[in-house]
Amino acid sequence: MADVFVGTWNLKESKNFDDYMKALGVGFATRQVGSMTKPTTIISKEGDVFTLKTVSTFKSTEINFKLGEEFDETTADDRTVKSLITLDGGKLVHVQKWDGKETTLVREVSDNSLTLTLTLGDVVSTRHYIKAE
Repeated sequence: MADVFVGTWNLKESKNFDDYMKALGVGFATRQVGSMTKPTTIISKEGDVFTLKTVSTFKSTEINFKLGEEFDETTADDRTVKSLITLDGGKLVHVQKWDGKETTLVREVSDNSLTLTLTLGDVVSTRHYIKAE
């Protein structure tokens, strides 16, 4: 089921991302760059270990994880968080917790597109990706 996420995904459209970054506490200059950046997400799987790379001209990150196992993650905006990624109803649900806060990143695939919904409190951002050929 999780194999539908494997592939290279290019950002095509982003909504409310600046407000989401602001809710995270990201500074103005970083938000400006983050809003203009069009990252590529590369998801691969070897055995039961997933690798999720986010590559952009601004900053690249990589996490390795097993579904349902908590791990430490340093985010693109340099937060140190406890992360847990699960598969729920065909969606890849990524929960990050730090300093008493929590954000949820939900990835959903439909045909050749991937939708990433980022939620922090009442702030919701959606980012739409298209699968690279």
